[in-house]
This record gives sequence, C-alpha cells and structure tokens, in this order.
Amino acid sequence: MDGILAVWKPEGWTSHDVVAKVRRILKMKRIGHAGTLDPMVTGVLPLCLGRATRVVEYVQERPKSYEAVLQLGIATDTEDITGTVIERQSHVAVTEDEIRQALLGFVGEIDQVPPMYSAVKIDGKRLYELAREGKTVERKSRKVTIHRIDLIDVQLELEQPKITFSAVCSKGTYIRTLCVDIGKALGVPATMAHLTRTMSGGITKESCLTLEQIEQLQQAGELSEHLLAADEAITHLPSVVVAESFGRMALLGQKIGLVQAGLESSTMEEGQLIRLYNDQRLFLGIFQIDLKATVLRPVKVFSA
Repeated sequence: MDGILAVWKPEGWTSHDVVAKVRRILKMKRIGHAGTLDPMVTGVLPLCLGRATRVVEYVQERPKSYEAVLQLGIATDTEDITGTVIERQSHVAVTEDEIRQALLGFVGEIDQVPPMYSAVKIDGKRLYELAREGKTVERKSRKVTIHRIDLIDVQLELEQPKITFSAVCSKGTYIRTLCVDIGKALGVPATMAHLTRTMSGGITKESCLTLEQIEQLQQAGELSEHLLAADEAITHLPSVVVAESFGRMALLGQKIGLVQAGLESSTMEEGQLIRLYNDQRLFLGIFQIDLKATVLRPVKVFSA
C-alpha cells in the first residue's frame, strides 16, 4: 500500500502511538508521519505509507495551520495547561484591541526560544529529558515565520480570560511558545489551553480519517480508495512534464537535459526542486535543477 493516509489524531495519543496503531491495522512497517504533535494536541497528522515515505521531508517543510486557545493569567513549566503552574495572576485587564495589536506584532519572521519540554537536542540530550530531571539550560533562539494570525474569539469576562486564534506558520514553530510570548506582549502570564492542527502538507480536516474509520475501511478492503497520492502533498513544488521517451530515462534514474524538458535556464533557479511527470501524467519523481550542467538531476525516483 503506497500513498498518504490523512489521520485525525485524537487527544492523549502521541504521534508515535498513531503510527504504531496504523502499523498494526495495516500489517506494514514502512510508515512515517509528517510532523510530530504533542499528546494533548488533536488534528491533521499525515502518514506516508510505503514508497510515499520518500516525500516525508518535503511534506514537513510546508507551512502548517493551527487553531489555539490561549489562557491568560496563568503560566506553566510546559507552556501548556498540562504543566505545573509556576505563575498566577488573579486580575487580568486587557482589551480586545490590545489583543489584536499584540497578535499582529507576531506576523512575519520572529525569534523563538524552544521550550524546555521539547524534542530539541542539546549536547546529545533532548530538552524534555533534561526538564524531567529538573534542569533548565540555555537555548538559542531560532527564526520561524508566522505567515498569518487571526483572532477568532475572546472571553474577557472570565477571571482568566481565554483567547482563540488561528495561525499559519513555518516548520519548527512552537505554538505553546507563541502563546507565552503573546502573553508577554500583553504583560500577562499565559499558557496554551488547547491546540488543533487544521492543516499540514496542504491536507485539511476534510481529507482526514479517524483511527476507527481506518480500521473499518481496512477490514472492508476499501482503505486504499482514501489514500492520497504521494505527489498530492508536495504540490508546492513546480511540476514539469516530459515526453514518454524522457520519462523512461527518468525512471531509470538518468539525468534529463533542461532543453529536453522544455525548460529555459533563464527562468530557473539553481537547486530548485520540481515534480516530474511524463505526458501520461505519471509521477516520475522529484528532480533538481542543475544550471551549470543544464540538466535535471534525480533526487527521488518513483518507478512505475
């Protein structure tokens, strides 16, 4: 079975738990997920099956979107509501306009310091392992991009107000940390109360199946009908179509001349990745532009 299985991850499950469950249902080992989700987070978790595991790294590079609930007046050691409370503020006075202005301040490229409870490695050890030992270490900030952020709802009447917002962001963005930083911008302790991933790899909730549905469809022999083709999750890469004869060369892992592919060097970028198809629209693989040699070099070939 080859393709991308869009799973709606339930709360309380790790991404590894989901992969293990699907491996048991499908009785296959070659499965990889495109982007880890914390246990408390629900939402879109693309699983790449069989040969589709070869596109995992490209799917992960695409922007992701989330819907988050931020709670003001409380801070935790994990930056989400599951952690131990380390700060509490009884009276929180902020306005909706102040919240909107604070959110806008995070649009674009920003610096983020990874939370201690994260999988980032420092000196060969993951941060969450150090955190569980009661240690806190200095972490370098990283550049991430918030492409868009929108306010959905505010509940200012609560003793600890809640803010619901959506965000489209780059790979490596910690929404937990974004929630904490929004709180800092408002001058109030904050933590993430709830998070749902609404899009990953261009895949949305509408394409997702629950674990129960996956099991039922597999038993009925109908699951393959619900798989997405590997190339459907990498549509951010431009596509190029070549004649059947050159397509056969591509499937053998051979280089294809830019002229043979109908490409002009002046319109191409060095190192640019493209999706290559033959004139029957068969996906041949991912190729890279080499302007110096004026060829398309094979990176990942998908044999027929």
